[in-house]
Amino acid sequence: MTDTPRESGYRPGYEVAAEQVLELIVRLGLRPGDRMPTENELAQQLGTSRTVVREAVKILSALGRVRAQKGRGLYVADDEGMFGTGRWGSFFLPTDLDHVYMLFEFRRAQEMETSRLAARRATPAELRAIEEAAGVCRHGFETGREELFNEGDDAFHTAIATASHNMFLQVAVREARRLQAQSSLIGLRGSVGGHAAKAVEEHDAIYQAIRAGDPEAAAQSAATHIDNTLDDYRREIQQRLFFSSH
Repeated sequence: MTDTPRESGYRPGYEVAAEQVLELIVRLGLRPGDRMPTENELAQQLGTSRTVVREAVKILSALGRVRAQKGRGLYVADDEGMFGTGRWGSFFLPTDLDHVYMLFEFRRAQEMETSRLAARRATPAELRAIEEAAGVCRHGFETGREELFNEGDDAFHTAIATASHNMFLQVAVREARRLQAQSSLIGLRGSVGGHAAKAVEEHDAIYQAIRAGDPEAAAQSAATHIDNTLDDYRREIQQRLFFSSH
């Protein structure tokens, strides 16, 4: 992915420190439940202040990557990730744009296959769940309630995964969306702003293809949806980099 734009402008110190702490966990070979260096030790190793490290730890705690125990120190959080192995979370760096773009690539393959299978296997009740989730997403967009839009979006993709009747795809979809949410929390967030109107229509196209029992149309509609979401994400990141360098 050599064409991926790299971040060259200003980044808050806590974002950089959070990424460095994740890299340190991997480098030290720490596993879930292992004790980490103290905040002071982390500050020394990263060459930054304890205040910056403390903010980074707050972010990583919110992401479920680090657990702070009062009076006992910092620990690598127990990871209930993919198939319970915790391996995905150990190498995904939510501030690394290459990782984020690879995650979109993976999501594209997932969403195409879950939509394809859902078109073949969805029960009437599962079709209703997909339709209702799309409706929640649309209502969130029309009323300008981003939280409701996101709730509907999550329910929509989850409902399609459920309708695929493949438990491994269901887990994979949930895990990939969880990892993508980490990149948003840590600061690399795309926006539903520019893409929300299109997303609502794209959801409808996916639903209609699944309802019609057309696997390939459903898969192609899902691919278009993920591609457009990625395009919007790229624009947001590039805009952020442009303004941060001025």
